[in-house]
Amino acid sequence: MGTAYNTIAFKPDLCDGCNACMTACAEVKGSSDASNHLSNARIQIVADQDGDGGYGLALCRQCGDPKCVANCPAGALTKDDASGVIGWDGGKCVNCLLCTVGCSYGGIVHNQAEGHVVKCDTCGGDPACVKACPSGALKYLTTSRIYNEVGALEDLFVPGLAGCQGCNTELIMRHTLRRVGPQTVLATPPGCIPGMGSVGYNGLTGTKVPVFHPLLTNTASMLTGIKRHYKRQGRKVTAMALAGDGGASDVGFQSLSGAAERGEQILFICVDNEGYMNTGMQRSSCTPFGAWTTTTPVGEHGKGKTQDAKNMPVLMMMHNCAYVATASTAFMEDLYDKLDKAIAAAETGFAYLHIYSPCTTGWRFPSHENIEVARKAVETNFVMLWEFNPLDGLQLSRPLDQPLPLVEYLEVLGKYRHLDPGQVAHIQASLERNVGFIKGLAKV
Repeated sequence: MGTAYNTIAFKPDLCDGCNACMTACAEVKGSSDASNHLSNARIQIVADQDGDGGYGLALCRQCGDPKCVANCPAGALTKDDASGVIGWDGGKCVNCLLCTVGCSYGGIVHNQAEGHVVKCDTCGGDPACVKACPSGALKYLTTSRIYNEVGALEDLFVPGLAGCQGCNTELIMRHTLRRVGPQTVLATPPGCIPGMGSVGYNGLTGTKVPVFHPLLTNTASMLTGIKRHYKRQGRKVTAMALAGDGGASDVGFQSLSGAAERGEQILFICVDNEGYMNTGMQRSSCTPFGAWTTTTPVGEHGKGKTQDAKNMPVLMMMHNCAYVATASTAFMEDLYDKLDKAIAAAETGFAYLHIYSPCTTGWRFPSHENIEVARKAVETNFVMLWEFNPLDGLQLSRPLDQPLPLVEYLEVLGKYRHLDPGQVAHIQASLERNVGFIKGLAKV
C-alpha cells in the first residue's frame, strides 16, 4: 500500500477571483523588498480563457510521481516521504528551468524577483492561502491520515455486495467494520444492509465476522444477550448494529430505547437514508416533510409527506447514553473521530451513531453526486453535525453560522422537485427552529 498525503483542494465554482490567497502567499513567501507583489505568490488564480467568468488554479500538486523531480539534473528537488511536500534546495539548483518544463500544473515557475524557481511548500502544513480564502474555494484536506491509518486493515465485508450503483451505505458499511475490527458480532435488521448481501446467500455470509439477521423489532435486545454472553466468557467483543432508520426509529425503537436506558454495552449505528428503501422507497418517521415516497405520493391531492422528520439523535441523547453523535460521509475525518469515540464508549455503556446516507434511488439524483448531496445537506444545516456525552453535554462539530441557502440542497433532489413555495417555507422554518434548538443545547 502506498502513502497518502495532505493536499490543498480547489473548488473553482466557489472562486470569485478576489486574489486574497495570492496576496497572503506573497506576504508570507515573497522577498522583503516586494512582499506584496502578486507575482511573488506561489499560488496563481487565472481567469479562464473562454470568457465564462470562471477561474483556474496554478499550484504545485505535490505529485506522487513528480516530473519536476525527474527532470532536475542537479537533484535540487526531492519529495519528502513524511509530508509528501516536494522541497527545493537552492544550494544545488543551477537554474536550468527543466523542472518548469516537466510540471503540467504551473506549480513551479521562475520568479524574477527571487532569481530562482519557486513552488508551494504548504507553509509547513498550515497554508496561508487557505486561511485567507473568504469564499471557501481553497481547503486543506487532511483526510490522508484515514487512508494511512486504516488502508491496510482488512475489509471485513466480502467483495460484490449487491448495493445500488453509487450506494453511500456500502461505503459506510465497509469503513465502519474495517475500523471496528474482527472482534465483532454484527446485527443487520431488515433493510438495505442485509438486502445488499451482508447476511449472505446459499449458506455463506457476506461478512468475515459473525453476523445475524434479527427482526426489525428486536435488534438491540438480541445484541444485549450476545454481549452479556461473551462477557460471561471473559471475551472482549464489540456488539454492533448496522440498522436503517426504519429499523431504528420505527418498529425497532422499543428495544433500542430499552437497551439505551439500561446502558447496555452496544454500538448501535443508524444508517439514515430517510425511508424504507430496500422494500420500495416507503416513508419512515425519519423521512423529511414534503418528501416524495411511494407511500407519500405526489399528485392532485398528495404533496409528499405531511409530517416533519423524527429527530432520532436528540431522542437518543435524552436517554443519557454514553455517547451520541451525528455524522456524514461527506466529512470523513469527523465520521472517523466519532466512530473511534463510539467504539470506546461502547466498552462501558450504550453508544449511538447516526450517519446520514443519501440514497441515489429513493432520493432521485445521479449516483455520481452522492457525496456532493451529503455535503450540501450539512452546508445548508439540513443536517447538523454534533456529539454528546453526559460529562460534556452537546458540542457542535461544525459551526452552524452562515449556511448555504436551503434551496441549493432541495433543488438537487428529485424527491423535492414538486415543492411549492409554501412547503419550502415550512421546511425553512423547521430548519431554523431545529438549528436554534441545537444551538441552545450546545450553549447549555
